[in-house]
Amino acid sequence: MAADLLGPVEIRELAARLGVQPTKKLGQNFVHDPNTVRRIVSAAGLTSADVALEVGPGLGSLTLGLLPVAGHVHAVELDPVLAGALPATVQRHAGPAGAARLTVHPADALRITAGDLGEPAPTALVANLPYNVAVPVVLHLLAEVPGLRRGLVMVQKEVADRLVAGPGSRTYGVPSVKLAWYADARSAGRVPPNVFWPVPNVDSGLVAFTRREPPRTDVPRQRVFAVVDAAFAQRRKTLRAALAGWAGGPDRAAAALVAAGVDPGARGESLTVGQFAAIAASAPVAAPAAE
Repeated sequence: MAADLLGPVEIRELAARLGVQPTKKLGQNFVHDPNTVRRIVSAAGLTSADVALEVGPGLGSLTLGLLPVAGHVHAVELDPVLAGALPATVQRHAGPAGAARLTVHPADALRITAGDLGEPAPTALVANLPYNVAVPVVLHLLAEVPGLRRGLVMVQKEVADRLVAGPGSRTYGVPSVKLAWYADARSAGRVPPNVFWPVPNVDSGLVAFTRREPPRTDVPRQRVFAVVDAAFAQRRKTLRAALAGWAGGPDRAAAALVAAGVDPGARGESLTVGQFAAIAASAPVAAPAAE
């Protein structure tokens, strides 16, 4: 049975009842348009076999859209007032059946692990992510919750463009490569500002991703990410120069690049995640790793 979704009036009334005023510090922009919620849920393509992980459920707009289609929903909410109020909101709008399929975790999504979430284990990340922590949250959850097979996240449009960018693109960078380590990602559409309260001054974008095996298994992810961070810290420099500090000198960087089959005169923005992994695999033993 479909849940009773929250509209603009219900959102503001609920916030007033809880004494909640959206804060920029927590990146709180609440979706108040039921059609947008339906669009996100539809694009996520969940079935009753899926266990959804929602980060930042806020007042419960998207939660109410997820509950009728997912087998279970884990909602991770940092704000203790919102976390405490969510079960009652779900009970009121989705009934006892909806409430029984919800687990609320009053926690920081940047610290939570698969063990913290418990059973049933999440299989899909579907969330309206706070703009200020969107990329770290996605990467942290993919690293810590291996059962996540796919996801659909709403983020700032500029961030969405970076996450789905490919080599050679002007927006290709650290977020693009690190997400590509875990998953294939694509743009799933644009979301206008007027569906949020308060109204942000930027558009949002939907990013869909499907997990796949990493490009290599013979080199640790942390070592690959250290190469990526170094390459883009000075993205205008050639890789020979940009990776000098990481490798212990420009000559050692050049040697690692040649061994990996990469032109030392190339720049990071032209490389695939597989090429970054090859560089890491060819790295001097003393080269540092990154988290």
